[in-house]
Amino acid sequence: MDVALKSYQLQLRKIFPIIIVLISLSLIGTIYVQYNWLNTMLVDKQEDFKYKMTRAMDAVGKTLMEQKGTLPSLKNYRTKPNFNWPSEQFQMELMKPPTIAQKFTEFEVEEKLRKAFDAQQLNKLKFEFAVNSNVNLMSYELKSRGFMKAAEDIDTATGKNLVFVYYFSPPSGSDLENLVPEENMIVIVPDIRKIILQQMQWMIVGAVFFTIMIIAAFYITVAALLRQKKLSEIKNDFINNMTHEFKTPLATISLAVDALRNDKVLQDRTKMDYFSGIIKEENKRMNKHVETILQAAVMDRQELQLNKQPIHVHDLIHEIIDNYILQLADKNGEADLNLSARQDAIEADPVHFRNLISNLIDNAVKYSKENLILKITTHSTSKNLVIRIEDNGIGMSKETVRRIFEKFYRAHTGNIHNVKGFGLGLSYVKTIVDAHHGKIKVESVLGKGSAFTLELPLLKNQPVAETTDTHLHS
Repeated sequence: MDVALKSYQLQLRKIFPIIIVLISLSLIGTIYVQYNWLNTMLVDKQEDFKYKMTRAMDAVGKTLMEQKGTLPSLKNYRTKPNFNWPSEQFQMELMKPPTIAQKFTEFEVEEKLRKAFDAQQLNKLKFEFAVNSNVNLMSYELKSRGFMKAAEDIDTATGKNLVFVYYFSPPSGSDLENLVPEENMIVIVPDIRKIILQQMQWMIVGAVFFTIMIIAAFYITVAALLRQKKLSEIKNDFINNMTHEFKTPLATISLAVDALRNDKVLQDRTKMDYFSGIIKEENKRMNKHVETILQAAVMDRQELQLNKQPIHVHDLIHEIIDNYILQLADKNGEADLNLSARQDAIEADPVHFRNLISNLIDNAVKYSKENLILKITTHSTSKNLVIRIEDNGIGMSKETVRRIFEKFYRAHTGNIHNVKGFGLGLSYVKTIVDAHHGKIKVESVLGKGSAFTLELPLLKNQPVAETTDTHLHS
């Protein structure tokens, strides 16, 4: 079984990096394709925008030329100051067709442009325009209010403000071909990139949304793989621990049974009782392990049922500590009890709560070296009983503290089997504390020791208890 597990772990370690690399490359490739697609769409939208602008301005230019193409009458003519009538100058002016600025007002040109842009689906487009002659390009005969400011912000390098120019010219071969003054119409669209991006906003939002979804899926997949990998390692550790935990009593029972078959032992009642006692103790030990595993399964299915009763915690702690006198002696240790809580009665399940305290004390004894000092203190607040169990043992790393209440998790101390157990003790403690609507907190410094602090709701309407200080040596 060990060989098969190691082979599986080795295969998992080889496959896992490959999966991560493949998913990462797929994610990077997808984001790159999305980015290029958006850039291509941006260029296409700009070209489409330019095409629509050109068509709209061409339509407006032709309309303006058609409407101003007839010879002017005195009614529509804007006289120039300081000339006498009739005169030669006036006669020449009458024969000359009017300019766009003479024929149309700023409002009329703007309205025609607006309607043409709307017809090309360029609704609510912000623009500035001007009309000038080709002779004097810097002299604008007709211009919108913000044209000069927009002209100052033209950036040909970045294309921030886009400029369109339409040259007015009569139809080729017409009578007015050589009489019409040369003019052009300039339209400036401010911040063209912002306009294009607004048109693409739903595509951009969609692309960003689905990219985030892909990243989230990638994260969930990797997290699931890591969790599965961790669960696989935990399962393997659990199976290894369970195998070793059961191997020892089974080997001891086997040796005791073989000894009982010996003729000399059969004839000695004392030796028979001794080996029978060993078999009985090892059997109890195996039953305890089985009970621990079954208990964990019950908690997994959330079938834990508590038989809550009023319990005096101080009395319970004294009883439990009495059972650990020999283990403390083996560690050359001592227990220092400072049970100063004025109220110590809580409503709890006697069996599970005893196991809870026993597990914490047992951990302090197991994970310690010589000269163990075990400190247990209590105090009460208005609503809770606070129990603190502190030791000067080997302590825990930050990673261990973070994961200490995970099921099957065991802190590595060099040899995984140097401390017996399945890694269920503290997971059980956390489950029981939660079931009693309490809180548990752990503080630890590697090499200096650990401290577990419990907070449990007090039993209501209880008398004030006497405080006790006890100092037990090994």
